[in-house]
Amino acid sequence: LSQSRRLDTVANNMTNLSTSGYKAEQYTDSTFQEVLISRVGNKDKSSPTVIGEESYILAPSQLYVDYSQGSLEETGLTLDFAIEGDGFFAIQTAQGVEYTRSGSFSLDGEGYLCLPAHGRVLGADGQPVYLPPTYSGPIRQGTLYRGRRLCGRLGLYVFADNGQLEKNESGLFGANGQAPAPSQAKLHWKWVENATWTCSRR
Repeated sequence: LSQSRRLDTVANNMTNLSTSGYKAEQYTDSTFQEVLISRVGNKDKSSPTVIGEESYILAPSQLYVDYSQGSLEETGLTLDFAIEGDGFFAIQTAQGVEYTRSGSFSLDGEGYLCLPAHGRVLGADGQPVYLPPTYSGPIRQGTLYRGRRLCGRLGLYVFADNGQLEKNESGLFGANGQAPAPSQAKLHWKWVENATWTCSRR
């Protein structure tokens, strides 16, 4: 079971090598209770002498997410964004608000900024961000303009403990009861953050 889980984790990381903002998973093993090896006498067994320890079976332990900063890559695409620092984008999904580091956005059929296959991107006001179909910028630190007119501001959020976030089957993160706070992370326009797992990692 432990080896199977480890292989599944590696396979999932490899599948998401090209997914912007992907945070790699790391799987750890532990053993069942360490067994003390004792030496006792043939007649008097009241005072055994501990002579060592031994572990018998590897058991599944815990799946960790690597929240370290991924490298940044310039794409030149108008709807690409990369976060430098601690922070997440908020996405309105069918399951509620979920969070992601992936900033490879597009426009849906109604003109709202969206993360394809997941949902609409939320602004700093908690509402979906609408952009005209011909939108080309400029964008300054997450604030979207059309000419001199303000179109909206992307929401960036942080949590007290990223380790408490819940990674969903969609690959996005649930707050798991934590309250999001505004992030002061730097936002790069026309860039993406690469995955934190590479083929050189095992």
